[in-house]
Amino acid sequence: MADAGSAAGPGSRPLADRVKEALFGILEPELPGAAVLDLFAGSGAGGIEALSRGARTVVFVDRDRAAIQAIEANLRSTGLAGPEAVVRRAEVLAYLRERARSDGPFDVALLDPPYDESALLGSALERLGDDEAGILAAGARVVAKHFWRDRPRAVVGLLASDRERRFGETALTFYRAASPGRPGGPPIEEG
Repeated sequence: MADAGSAAGPGSRPLADRVKEALFGILEPELPGAAVLDLFAGSGAGGIEALSRGARTVVFVDRDRAAIQAIEANLRSTGLAGPEAVVRRAEVLAYLRERARSDGPFDVALLDPPYDESALLGSALERLGDDEAGILAAGARVVAKHFWRDRPRAVVGLLASDRERRFGETALTFYRAASPGRPGGPPIEEG
């Protein structure tokens, strides 16, 4: 596993080791050759881990200058800086409206908004799941990290939740994107 050492600052919530192991244990088969979107990227640990496991490209998005500096430093220290690692300083919702379509489509999206701004998670999922947005590839995997009590909706546009994992106060909700024109997303898998 890649070690993204620099923290983004006092507001960041780095991926705990066991959360990261579970997340990437589930995502690993989908990462080789994938285009990954790391939203609310913080230190970039999620996207850097995806690159280290074979992702073709990762776009890191965060609004905080310290986070962007941490991502860039961590990419350099892991030897993963290059054209496959794109760092964007932007508000996530603005990025999703204005730029994500031209950077995508994405096969995997990771979302880790601040826990005290839980409405951001719902808004970002709505934009990703929008039939008209064109941000995600058909069958894309979206993973939302959130406070366990702030569970996002099970179906958001083309996204349908197919599993959830809880680690103390942290939960991961996994979504699968349906093809455009198939509202409600794919059937729910037992997981």
